[in-house]
Amino acid sequence: MALKSNRIHKILVLGDSGVGKSTLIKSYFNERFTNSYQATIGVDFCTKHVNINDRIVRVQIWDTAGMERFLSITTSMFRGTDCCVLVYDVSSSSSFTNLEMWHSEFLKQVNPMDTARIPFVVIGNKADLGQYNVSAESVRNWCQLNNNIPHFEVSANDGRRVEDAFKIAAKLALDYAEEQVQFAADIPTVLEVDGRSAKKHCACN
Repeated sequence: MALKSNRIHKILVLGDSGVGKSTLIKSYFNERFTNSYQATIGVDFCTKHVNINDRIVRVQIWDTAGMERFLSITTSMFRGTDCCVLVYDVSSSSSFTNLEMWHSEFLKQVNPMDTARIPFVVIGNKADLGQYNVSAESVRNWCQLNNNIPHFEVSANDGRRVEDAFKIAAKLALDYAEEQVQFAADIPTVLEVDGRSAKKHCACN
């Protein structure tokens, strides 16, 4: 029997306008878009339970579509993200070039203690169109330079590899969240003793 986690793991989807972010999420949720979609503070999100190594993990996918063209994605939308999915259109070289901007903006807003640890997944959408203006080598090199980000070419229209991409994102989100819990547990607690700071520690006999 699979174990169930109560924690919500947040996945933020970023990319240029028109790359198909909303359609991609709709495809992942098997077309049950309107039933599972909720609006909050100008951004949409939906929740799904995913089985990761016999653990039922609850992931929340945040869609920033419609906001990117106005650069109105606020810090609060980045906060608490466990994995960031960067989306480009395989037929648009500019949408791929702009991944660097989205990647940098995410790291700037989240400001993690270790930028190498926070996970990303890169998705090239619209693979069904057969119009490739982004070379596989360019994508591979960029992903390698940015800590070996997993990369998937998918089609939101026919569902090709969409499930695979988001399942990896969910696993990375789970791993990162658990790392953060362990990291927090390893930080010594600091107490104020007579106006002085002292680390809390166990008494030894």
